[in-house]
Amino acid sequence: MADKKTISNKIRERRFFAGEMSQQQLADKAGVSRQTIVAIEGNKYSPSLELAFRIADAFGVQIGEVFEYGNKGAE
Repeated sequence: MADKKTISNKIRERRFFAGEMSQQQLADKAGVSRQTIVAIEGNKYSPSLELAFRIADAFGVQIGEVFEYGNKGAE
């Protein structure tokens, strides 16, 4: 049986290093609601590939610096 793979993110960390960017500011830059950012940041929702790129672009970084795909519980 294969290990369950999940998408994790570093949105909270990225917001901190972007001058404590608010969830609303990120939502505005990415073109989504604040509730969507809350759900993604809390790992309750996985973004579409397009949205993941827009979020990374809002931080001015590559997508791999915000999102990671791997085994559940792996660091």
